[in-house]
Amino acid sequence: MIWAAGGFLILLVSGTPIVLALGIAALLAIELTTNAPISIVAQRIYGGISSFTLMAIPFFVAAGLLMEAGGIARRFVNLASALVGWITGSLYLVSIVTGTGLAAISGSGSADTAAISAVMTPEMRKRRYDIDLAASVIAASGALAAIIPPSIIMIIIAITANQSIGAMFLGGIGPGLLVMVGLMLGCWLFARRGGDAYREHEAFTLRRLWVSFVDAAPGLLVPVVIVGGIVGGIFTATEAACVALFTTLVITIFVYKELRLKDLPRIFLRAISLSATVLIIVSTASVFTWIIATQGFPAMLRDWLTGVTDSAVVFLLLVNVLLLVVGMFMESISAVLILLPILLPIAQSYGINPVQFGIITALNLSIGLVTPPYGICLYVSATVAGRRIEQVSRRVWLPLLCMLVVLMLVTFVPAISLWLPSVLL
Repeated sequence: MIWAAGGFLILLVSGTPIVLALGIAALLAIELTTNAPISIVAQRIYGGISSFTLMAIPFFVAAGLLMEAGGIARRFVNLASALVGWITGSLYLVSIVTGTGLAAISGSGSADTAAISAVMTPEMRKRRYDIDLAASVIAASGALAAIIPPSIIMIIIAITANQSIGAMFLGGIGPGLLVMVGLMLGCWLFARRGGDAYREHEAFTLRRLWVSFVDAAPGLLVPVVIVGGIVGGIFTATEAACVALFTTLVITIFVYKELRLKDLPRIFLRAISLSATVLIIVSTASVFTWIIATQGFPAMLRDWLTGVTDSAVVFLLLVNVLLLVVGMFMESISAVLILLPILLPIAQSYGINPVQFGIITALNLSIGLVTPPYGICLYVSATVAGRRIEQVSRRVWLPLLCMLVVLMLVTFVPAISLWLPSVLL
């Protein structure tokens, strides 16, 4: 166990890519601490991705990329602008609402962040908004993709925890909407004290809202098809991903007519590349997880935690601190695959619902997407805004504070994440 964990940390700190750090550390531990044949590595790598459910990932990724290229993202921005564009600090609010909408299609935080940044950052700069705060808010909006279905992280959590993907998806809706409201409230309070740059002079009109809604309606069908089909038992998560991709193709090519057939090879090649990145991490992490399990680390951690406290409240606080720190340094999927098999049995021994614990895990790791030094969504938004990560990080406290408040609510009010699954399933 020491060889696996120590080797992994040393490699990670030295800048080794996460997939190599996981694989090399696991290989080192197998050679030095077990009698298992080296062929176990190949077996575990294959077993890690030999899952029908994991096939959903490339289809969801491709649907998200088609959404960006085919005009759905821009129409979501227009709809969000018609909905909240009359409120003080409107461009912040439009970014947040748009991020929520895009999260319901793509499942990829970095892709959503890039799409929102490309549309919103030039207008924010033109209107003299605080561009560093804008970048941090856009990053937080993109990070909603980790919570709101069809989140790729949620799929990995559901598979790892052996839970229903439909229940996990439904459980993420309430917390995701709470984060959206919290971010909007925080930005509104900031904008009220920010001077004339944030004041709006354009009135809300039902006609503009209706026109924007009608224009965006075909794109809005995609999340309805995804979540409705899974929850209704019409199809599995993988089948839902295929239907989502087909629906997105039809909308972008034949309804909006902004996507050309010659663009598809480029988009699908990018989807293959992104999906391969995710799946190779899943496969190598399965070797690392196997080593941890066979070395008895879950039992050791359980004994330590139960020795420290017999309170579920204290346990959840410790888990939140652990996941927040891990999310600052590690890619989300790797963190799930390494930590969830260890922490979930302990959480269940405290009487914590697995779906709620999965949502807590996803929310912690979504915060990690906007927290330096890893913070991939923060890097994307800062890059598009033409700012250094150090400059943007000085303003990230506002969205982080809003997200942490919601995290505490989700942690200690189980109904927020369990009410929808209990009603609809």
